[in-house]
Amino acid sequence: MKGNILLVEDDDTFRSFLKTIIEDDGHEVETAADGSAGLRLLRKRNFDLVVSDLKMPGKSGLELFRATRNDPDPPQFVFLTAFGKVEEAVAAIKEGAVDFLTKPLADPDTLLALINRTIEARARRHEYLSLKEAAAAGLPPEELIFAGQAMRPVKRLVQDVAPTQANVLISGESGTGKELIARTIHQLSTRGLGPFIALNCAAIPENLLESELFGHEKGAFTGAVQARQGKFELAKGGTIFLDEIGEMPLSLQAKLLRVLQERVFERVGGNRELKADVRVIAASNRNLRQEVDERRFREDLYYRLNVFPLALPPLRERGDALPLLVDYFLRRFAAQVGKKIKGVDAGALRAMQHYQWPGNVRELQNVMERAVILAREQVGLDALPEEMLQKEAPASLDSREMLKSAEKELIAKAIRMHGGNRRLAAEELGISRRSLQYKLKEYGMLEDA
Repeated sequence: MKGNILLVEDDDTFRSFLKTIIEDDGHEVETAADGSAGLRLLRKRNFDLVVSDLKMPGKSGLELFRATRNDPDPPQFVFLTAFGKVEEAVAAIKEGAVDFLTKPLADPDTLLALINRTIEARARRHEYLSLKEAAAAGLPPEELIFAGQAMRPVKRLVQDVAPTQANVLISGESGTGKELIARTIHQLSTRGLGPFIALNCAAIPENLLESELFGHEKGAFTGAVQARQGKFELAKGGTIFLDEIGEMPLSLQAKLLRVLQERVFERVGGNRELKADVRVIAASNRNLRQEVDERRFREDLYYRLNVFPLALPPLRERGDALPLLVDYFLRRFAAQVGKKIKGVDAGALRAMQHYQWPGNVRELQNVMERAVILAREQVGLDALPEEMLQKEAPASLDSREMLKSAEKELIAKAIRMHGGNRRLAAEELGISRRSLQYKLKEYGMLEDA
């Protein structure tokens, strides 16, 4: 596991040597020649670990360490010290430093092993705290967020991108859970202990959106009676989620582009540059590529945001997840209203499986909340909205056949995607190669495969 490391050492030759061996091990390294320069870098960005000389002219390594202890997510510290100063290094460990090594280094591999252990331990702690935070925030468990075969690729991509600092662009219809995925990425990232700030660009009037994003100074415009922080300041050290980014006016898109390129911004009416220490996740239910072609969205901003695209499938393509989602919302809303509901009867479940869900998971949530209020002992057809009953398929169409048809299509798609390679297709589907072989035989697809 690789990390972001700040190396603080006043000896130019030794600093260059350490930077080389740490970078060769795959880590990202920034350097500072003294404690004051190191503190300035720590105020600009987050680091997983600081490797610092203990004794330096001016601000010492111990003073640098103490200056970070009240930060929301302070970095870990490893000290390098001359043999005669071991007592001070031990004192630093008692205050929370990880460890120390004496100079000159007898073996650089000892330092690398210590760095790797420290970064891995920090990552495990972040993951544990992120899971606790998710539970405290009332977010659905992971198996609900990624329920259904169609969400398997999404889960893999989320796990790949979360530990990085890459910008993410989430696309999908309204109600597919774009903000939920953004929160999941945030909580699994190294910024998971920092704030998650969400802003719906479509919900803010155009003349106020710039102030919402970047803040304003006192007197910047009529009504600005005091200075105010914007979302980018509030998200410092964390993640900002810009929902419905396609609704942002072109004039403001240019200012957002500067933030993504230079990592700085200014408040409205101000002239002081502020550091944008945030990760940006954007989302849209529009086709932004088409918006670019029609000149309603800046192409350069699109490429900056689209570093890592994530496309969420609609609920109608997640038919195998519907029973699990229905049960989750049923139990959740029954507990809220204090009702004991046995479940959903077969007719009501069949009606929901045949429905196209134009509002996706958000619509399902609203339907289940209403159904729990109306239901007596069990959710039946009489608890569902009228439009769902009109959409119900003829009784002769068995829901199990619909699921088989959906499964067959998923298998065919996986095999096409991997050029007929059954092993890779089985991995894509999350089943064994033997199970895939059985399904191919069952559906008469052996010749096609």
